[in-house]
Amino acid sequence: MTTSELPLADATAACCSAVTGGVLDTEQAQQLAKAFKALGDPTRVRLLSMIAAQPEREACVCDLTDPVGLSQPTVSHHMKQLVDAGLVVREQRGRWAFYRLVDGALERLSRALAP
Repeated sequence: MTTSELPLADATAACCSAVTGGVLDTEQAQQLAKAFKALGDPTRVRLLSMIAAQPEREACVCDLTDPVGLSQPTVSHHMKQLVDAGLVVREQRGRWAFYRLVDGALERLSRALAP
């Protein structure tokens, strides 16, 4: 895992005060929108669910391509969107990229919509 990925996860944690709890500042609104936009694609939702279903909540990109029926570069593009949104982190192991769900990311998004 590189240190450049950690601020993305931290930004997601900081962004997620409840939408109904008061006016969000610009940065909070942008971070929430980025996360929800990343989840606006059904392939990304499937990829995220496949990672979350793994015992360690992580998966190699090599294990994600066949189930979604897409090429490795296309899956990597989708995964980059999820990384940029702070939902998963990427770790390079040799020639393979592994993706792990950011602890609490989905719960924070859920809480952001709670009344």
